[in-house]
Amino acid sequence: MSNIIKQIEQEQLKQNVPSFRPGDTLEVKVWVVEGSKRRLQAFEGVVIAIRNRGLHSAFTLRKVSNGV
Repeated sequence: MSNIIKQIEQEQLKQNVPSFRPGDTLEVKVWVVEGSKRRLQAFEGVVIAIRNRGLHSAFTLRKVSNGV
């Protein structure tokens, strides 16, 4: 059972993710749905944490607004 899950996770992993580290500045674009409209919203911030867990990986950005 565990081997099947690992195999499926390997197939789902994206291979073209750029490498980044804490302290780097990233711009993330997210699709936002408002009613029947859909738009692409950009969010820029500094990476403060990375959690590498295969398909369950995550990173945390801190947005800087007006120097704060």
